[in-house]
Amino acid sequence: MRVGIIVPAFQAQASIGPVVRGLKAHWPEAGAVLVVDDGSTDETSPRAREAGAEVLRHPENRGKGEALRTGLQELAARGFDVAVSVDADGQHPPDEAWLLHIGCDDPNAMVIGVRDLADAGAPRNNQWSNAFSNRVLSAFTGQRLDDTQSGLRRYPITKTLALHGRARGYAYEAEVLIRAIAAEIRIVHIPIDVIYPPEDERISHFHQVRDPARIVVRVVSTVLEERWRKLFRRRKSKLSPSGTAHELE
Repeated sequence: MRVGIIVPAFQAQASIGPVVRGLKAHWPEAGAVLVVDDGSTDETSPRAREAGAEVLRHPENRGKGEALRTGLQELAARGFDVAVSVDADGQHPPDEAWLLHIGCDDPNAMVIGVRDLADAGAPRNNQWSNAFSNRVLSAFTGQRLDDTQSGLRRYPITKTLALHGRARGYAYEAEVLIRAIAAEIRIVHIPIDVIYPPEDERISHFHQVRDPARIVVRVVSTVLEERWRKLFRRRKSKLSPSGTAHELE
């Protein structure tokens, strides 16, 4: 399979260079490492280019979901089969991105990197938010999901774009996961290591109240939409080609 990398980035000038250089060591193909600068006002774009990435830039901040969509669409146009998403803040070591990719040889699967947040020293708010999200999405989908907020993932590009995820921000990752399960896309969990710097060095754009609330709203609306879609398909399957109802054996 042909693998491309998407790095959604916002105000990431301090970390983007090392992230890109580490990824290029594993994926040296020209155009394989794509940074989507989501409206940064710092030196994110030039530092990403200096490190060897190709850069697409939103003129204003649109949200992580929009950055991922932009990256997926660009990689699809370039003929890539799967896309590994990597956060720009250095949380995901490039070696872990590589291990995630080679850990699953099914190009049609959606692969999720599962973090041990407690062992990695993640803030308690992050641990609580992720545990809550895991419980909610697992309950709604009927499938155990071990890390619904992980940003290190591998997406089957064509299948993911066909899901038509609409969320603009962090909720996009939860939304496409729900839609993938509804579409019977295989979900694979692979344990990964992550790095959390000391609290005074952490830079996060994830709002601990606003963003989880948006994720829950998007989850509920997506589940309801998929259930109505499934109900409609069942009703349609009970109609004959002429459009009249008939009994199924």
